[in-house]
Amino acid sequence: MTWSARSIGSLRVSPLGLGCMNMSSGYGPGDDKVSARLLNKALDAGYTFLDTATLYGGGHNETLIGNALRSRRNEYVLASKCALSRVDGKNHIDGSPAALRAQCEASLTRLRTEVIDLYYLHRVDPAVPVEDSVGALGRLVEQGKLREIGLSEVAADTLKRAHREFPIAAVQSEYSLWTRTPEFAVLNACEELGIAFVPFSPLGRQFLTGKAQDISTLPGDDLRCTIARPRFEPDAFAHNVRLLKPFGEIAGRENMTMAQLALAWLLAWRDSAGEQTLIPIPGTKHIEYMEENWGAVDGVISDATFAELDVLINESTVQGNRYSDARMADTDAERDRPEKTWSETQH
Repeated sequence: MTWSARSIGSLRVSPLGLGCMNMSSGYGPGDDKVSARLLNKALDAGYTFLDTATLYGGGHNETLIGNALRSRRNEYVLASKCALSRVDGKNHIDGSPAALRAQCEASLTRLRTEVIDLYYLHRVDPAVPVEDSVGALGRLVEQGKLREIGLSEVAADTLKRAHREFPIAAVQSEYSLWTRTPEFAVLNACEELGIAFVPFSPLGRQFLTGKAQDISTLPGDDLRCTIARPRFEPDAFAHNVRLLKPFGEIAGRENMTMAQLALAWLLAWRDSAGEQTLIPIPGTKHIEYMEENWGAVDGVISDATFAELDVLINESTVQGNRYSDARMADTDAERDRPEKTWSETQH
């Protein structure tokens, strides 16, 4: 297998990264021993980009990676995130410089490393100017604790303000066939500023793998039962699942699994110069799915297939918002959405 590395600022990474959240939170309990094996097998398979955050498992995810890969730190680019944590069972955002400095120090300890390669502001704190948060992260770069900084789920104007304060290397936001928010503005802003874009949930919270389940079968704390519920509600799910038959037929034609096809669509995405630059980070706690996802790196699709998929699954053909109404209102990236949203035009 051969592949070309993709760029995040000064960093070079595999075209597909590994999202590590699932091993600690969001989709039921994980198994640390299995997760440790998965992390090591991922490096063996070719992944060189791992993604975690302070939020995931209240620091458990960072500790897991730090322990499992303590002897292999020079084999991968490490990304983590700050500002977002759980307080009294609820998400809490604190983008103040003091909080970010403290979280960075704690992350360095848990991750058993002297430097974090890429550190994102996990969410913009509406009570703190983004320039203040980014300025604090920039000082941590200057102190040698971070190599590059990024933002997550931001609108294009927020990104531009932040980039004027300190160079932003990457934006991480949800992007997949069934979630197109970045297409409104932030993908263009990233290209304009030379910033990498890292899609999270590239498999639509398992939906695009063809293995998604009705939420009645899932534990109550599963993300698909909470913040990501709208598309998995019975009526919406019944509508959306009908898209999987033609999607699966295309996957069969391309000799891929559905998961590989969904990832191949992102890997094939090109900017205005024709460059393939996106770095999706599918997450899993199952070794077999990690290995299956990596197979997408070899999954070249034609421009015609790309366009066919683009028309088949998109925000006009999918029913339900990607988040609950409250979360949609609180997500900075959603400010780029046109005033009349796609969900309001559904039949």
